[in-house]
Amino acid sequence: MTTILVVEDEEPIRQLVSLYLIKEGFAVETAADGRAALSRVNAVKPDLVVLDLMLPEIDGWEVCRELRRSPLTEGLPIIMLTARDDLIDRI
Repeated sequence: MTTILVVEDEEPIRQLVSLYLIKEGFAVETAADGRAALSRVNAVKPDLVVLDLMLPEIDGWEVCRELRRSPLTEGLPIIMLTARDDLIDRI
């Protein structure tokens, strides 16, 4: 089964995203901040990370950089989840 790690600090959004993914047949793990996200990635070895950019502890950009630096997470797909709407943020 494909496992997706949902990293989102706002609980209602985290629950909603998780609910939809579970409904589609995915196994879902969650984290509420950047530090927890890095820990969960190492523990769970997800197939995909859905990552909020604006997180407490360590922001989503730094989480992404850490994941890209590690040979253990090489090739791990990351989808950025953000409420930011500037063109540069969407690109």
